[in-house]
Amino acid sequence: MRISEYYNLGKNQSGLDFIDIRLDTDVAVFIDPTAIHGLQSKWGHELASLLQTFFETVLDNIKNGKHTHAKNLLSSLSERNEFHLGFSKGKSRGHAFGTISANSVWGALMQSRSSLTGLLEDLEDTCLMIHGIGPDMISDAVCNILRGPLIKYTQDMCEYYGIPLEQNISSGPIWNPVKGKWEDALVSLPLTPEYGKFILIPKNLVRLRISYKSDEYYRHYILPELQSQHINNMSPLVNVLKNGRLKVHKTDLIDEYGADKLAVVEQTLKNPHVLARYRQDKKSRPSKPLTHETLAEVENIPTHDWQTLAHNLTAVPTGKADSTKYENIIESIFTALFYPSLCYPKKQTPIHSRRKIVDITYTNEARAGFFFWLARHYPSALMIVECKNYGNEVANNELDQLSGRFSLSRGQVGILVCRSFKNKDRFVQRCIDTAKDGRGYIIPIDDDDVITLMEYREQHPYTEDFPLLKERFNLLII
Repeated sequence: MRISEYYNLGKNQSGLDFIDIRLDTDVAVFIDPTAIHGLQSKWGHELASLLQTFFETVLDNIKNGKHTHAKNLLSSLSERNEFHLGFSKGKSRGHAFGTISANSVWGALMQSRSSLTGLLEDLEDTCLMIHGIGPDMISDAVCNILRGPLIKYTQDMCEYYGIPLEQNISSGPIWNPVKGKWEDALVSLPLTPEYGKFILIPKNLVRLRISYKSDEYYRHYILPELQSQHINNMSPLVNVLKNGRLKVHKTDLIDEYGADKLAVVEQTLKNPHVLARYRQDKKSRPSKPLTHETLAEVENIPTHDWQTLAHNLTAVPTGKADSTKYENIIESIFTALFYPSLCYPKKQTPIHSRRKIVDITYTNEARAGFFFWLARHYPSALMIVECKNYGNEVANNELDQLSGRFSLSRGQVGILVCRSFKNKDRFVQRCIDTAKDGRGYIIPIDDDDVITLMEYREQHPYTEDFPLLKERFNLLII
């Protein structure tokens, strides 16, 4: 049973910010460390820092002979089932480093010269060079290292979606980067009698597989480098083809050097620039978040139904009495519509010492498309959304209200969404005047525009371009 079903959330996967895990087993997706390194938000940088400090601490302890402490650090990466990610069939089991024991991992790091020569820099490097460490283990290790912020994310999402929290639940080991050690705490977490506690994962962090793959690295980076070296040296492995071209067969190189992770280590030690190039390629071409369609296929659920959302939107009565209903349906639509560009929704966020409230905010995590362009040119770390379920014309007060929510840290771009405009051109002109006065950039849209955006997304399911928003924004700046 999925989270959305167990708690009757009335939303499917595309309308949720987190992976709608099955409580009785795992979902076959993984957290990719390179996806975390690609995040540009403050929260993303916090996650990346936690991963970096943990692995640096382990390696520093090994290099300094503090082997017992290193083993203790690794032992806290033991398998747990709160995250429900991976390949488990039946009850979730986890596949973290503890599966082959802290002693085995420590021994691999000790015996591998890579740990002593500085080849390893990041956690994901271990799956390239250490026998027995695979992608599922990397993903579970990442989950455990990020347990602290993921617990906070779970608490935020439970509050946001109305999932009850139980107090004084054991957190499990939480990595403290300042003290360089694991700590336990009593925290608030969701708890079910049948399945126990669980921790939620943002869906923009998961992938079908992690980016670092030992076989890929060896066959497409190490072996081509060896081919070039053998040709330059005219070694006995060089073959002259009929057309005169020189060639070294990869199979001959594998026979000569092997193809296991020991061979990877040996050749990387001799050619460290190849590993540097592999890392740079992964950094410059990070994997993309999974689409609605891919998630539906992995989880064996129906694909997103834009028409139902459009029907639900128009079914909300106009007027102040149904303002909350209107805000909720707009959030459901925008969460699905603007994923993966906009993430981590929050509703009714207080600012200015709680004197003002923002209807909806999203973190701008865009790496392509309209919101990525926006982030490169205008302060838009957060996207602020104000919803007006009015039956009459939206007035200047509403513009002033939204512009008063802007700041350099939060951002200076927002969307004002309402049921309709009596005179859309006149209201757009008011938004242009607001922008020219230096009071922020307000993109005005109504229900018809929202439906147009959904129709465009339905026709272009993989897009992060939203021509209607770009056209409307251009009016503010040209």
